[in-house]
Amino acid sequence: MPNTPVLADFCAPTARRRLRRTAQRVLALIAALTPLAAAAQSCRISAPEWATQGLSLPLVDASAVDDDRIHLEADRLSGQTGETLVADGRARLQRGLLSLQAEHMEYRQREDRVQATGQVLLARGDDRYQGSELSLNTEHQEGYFLEPRFYLGRTQAGGRAERVDFIGRNRLVVRGAAYSSCALVDGETAPWVLTTRRVRLDFDANEGLAEGAVLRFYGVPILAAPVLSFPVTEDRKSGWLPPLITTSSNAGFGLSVPYYWNIAPDLDATLTPTVLSKRGAGLESEFRYLRPHWRGEINGFWLPRDLTAGRDRWATRWTQQGDLPDDVHYEWHLLRVSDDNYWKDGLRGAESLTPRLLASTAQAQQRRLLQVAGLGEVEQHLYARLQQWQVLQDTDPSTQIAPPYQRTPQIGALWSNRGGPLQWSLQTEFNRFTNTDPTRIAGSRLHALGQVALPLGNEGWRLTPRASFNAAGYDVDRPLSDGRTRAGRVIPSVSVDSAWSLDRETRAFGRDLTQTLEPRLLYAYTPWRDQSALPDFDSAALDFNATTVFSENVFSGIDRVSDANQLTGGLTTRYLDRHSGAELARLGIAQRYRLSDQRITADGVSATSRFSDVLVQGSLMAIPHWTLDSSLQFNTDSDRVERTITSVRYSPGPLRTLYASHRRNRGVSEQLALGWQWPIDGLLAPVSRLVGNGTAKANGPARSSTSSCDGRLYGVGALDYSLKDRRISGAIVGFEYDAGCWIGRVVARRQSTSLQASSTQLMLQLELVGLSRLNAGSNPLAVLKDNIPGYQLLRDPRAAAATADHPTATGGDTDTP
Repeated sequence: MPNTPVLADFCAPTARRRLRRTAQRVLALIAALTPLAAAAQSCRISAPEWATQGLSLPLVDASAVDDDRIHLEADRLSGQTGETLVADGRARLQRGLLSLQAEHMEYRQREDRVQATGQVLLARGDDRYQGSELSLNTEHQEGYFLEPRFYLGRTQAGGRAERVDFIGRNRLVVRGAAYSSCALVDGETAPWVLTTRRVRLDFDANEGLAEGAVLRFYGVPILAAPVLSFPVTEDRKSGWLPPLITTSSNAGFGLSVPYYWNIAPDLDATLTPTVLSKRGAGLESEFRYLRPHWRGEINGFWLPRDLTAGRDRWATRWTQQGDLPDDVHYEWHLLRVSDDNYWKDGLRGAESLTPRLLASTAQAQQRRLLQVAGLGEVEQHLYARLQQWQVLQDTDPSTQIAPPYQRTPQIGALWSNRGGPLQWSLQTEFNRFTNTDPTRIAGSRLHALGQVALPLGNEGWRLTPRASFNAAGYDVDRPLSDGRTRAGRVIPSVSVDSAWSLDRETRAFGRDLTQTLEPRLLYAYTPWRDQSALPDFDSAALDFNATTVFSENVFSGIDRVSDANQLTGGLTTRYLDRHSGAELARLGIAQRYRLSDQRITADGVSATSRFSDVLVQGSLMAIPHWTLDSSLQFNTDSDRVERTITSVRYSPGPLRTLYASHRRNRGVSEQLALGWQWPIDGLLAPVSRLVGNGTAKANGPARSSTSSCDGRLYGVGALDYSLKDRRISGAIVGFEYDAGCWIGRVVARRQSTSLQASSTQLMLQLELVGLSRLNAGSNPLAVLKDNIPGYQLLRDPRAAAATADHPTATGGDTDTP
């Protein structure tokens, strides 16, 4: 679908007033909806009040769970020992983890059965039941409970029933039940409730089986089934998962209903039938296996007849790794799709950081320690690898990409010493290079890399002289520019690397600190060798940054080695917390000085300038909850900043993150990125001040952090905006609502597939807590986790633990950014 003009004009001067009016309307709408969201919130019935009354003081020590004796007490006890005991008035009975309280209780010792009436409250471990009449065998825990309310601690859900039959310690049958993880209040409609004619719960088998089940969400039936199976613990269980609803400009409306199949403890699969209104019906599958010495995962998506494209579409991914005898480790990664337009159409199964360049690799390697006479202990690394690429080309020649070379095969060996005053290594490798582009040269290469170094110094200083060589021989399929089909070269290099580490005690940021001063000086010499006629299979210019400025070669790979007669200097200072050692701040500067011209460069033009660009890099973590990083590249000849990268992140607590970054490469690109996850009411206050309306006041008073209801609405999103092109290259905007007993997600995603085209997708997700749990890999969650720095799952146990330690971080609405 073409780019929406409104999106493209977001930062245009003529649209500023329109943007302001739109923002005010959106904020007013959110302000109006915020009270509705607060009213719709529901309380999770974790340990409800009725379930704890009278049981806070157990009859025996709570740690005595193996105590199998019967403990009985009441205001009045009567009867005959060994026969029947009658307890009246605040009667309580306990046997191990079984606790019972009632107004009237009769215990028949020969049958080991207790009959209780009145206000009966039963606790079995973390489970609670309250009703009018109970009959139970205390040893085998078999019996019945009439008209109880119940709470199951293992699912943190419960409800009401006409009758509960206990058929063992971990099994029960509930008849005429209304089941939910939301509080069921008389006269009120629960957010979600599952009503059934009969439910059988087996905690040992992790199975809940409901007969005549109807699932309602805010009173609206959304699912009905003669038999419905669901898990009753967090363990894996076969069954249908909640549906996933999507809509996109390329595929239309989509409905996916995943089925999880727990085949065995080491095998499982997920089959997801999918219907796309513009594409047709398809099937997505995931198969996982885990064996003692190998494991893997197979994913696939099949669209038998794409209604729009008029052909079959498919994607497959297969990953496996394992161990073989003789310390051999192997792994392979396969990723393939049916056609070049697969990534544009937004079809599933081919998610990749490089969507147009899909890699498939297979490799095996062996690492061993050898004892070599005269050399001592030597580490040997043998390896073999295959690497192929599927390049998804565009019909527009201006957007086509050059396919990389494929290695069929790559075989090598690496030896290096362990210990001793000298450090040395030797690597030799054979590669066969082919390319899907017939105009590119193909051939074989055999190369060897070797180095020897003598590290000197201690913790405060080091001096490392080093000598190395890069040798390569080529056998190509057609003549090179000088007419040869075989060629070779050997290029030596020498360097001396020195570094110091000085420190002093100081105080800043209100802390006792250690400040370090770390200068570094590197001299490198590599003679010039003519490489213009040799093929270039795997070399590329290194990005110029604070790390590569100390590289002896400005190219990656083997085929190109830059000549060098240069001196590189750098200075870094760091501030460390004296007690914890945490780094609070860092500042560094580096520059390269050429003693002679560099003739072999990335653009083929000799570098005659004596001084390289200056690199400055800094970071600050001393301000609580803030992280700032910045780097710049300054050209001393033109007195201009060539490139800057700046990012800032604010994370005051779990589920609260704001992120912004700015990247500028002068004359090439300028990109602005934003990301956030934040309670929506806390986000309104600063935004409303920016657009100048009174939305914050419309929200009303903040809810107390001690509220018994934890329902919250969160805003999530990520935006990538090209300042140079004045267009949004990628956008994700969504809302998450955690009502305690259910979680809802609405996520919209917009991706550019070219300068003139983009695709838009809308994802909806509903999780009913206590009935079914969603996979972390479901589409909306995966999109949020992969694109929002610092994003956390609403039910991440680590976030919950942090919230408990710092309740003000997420517990209330009184704190604002």
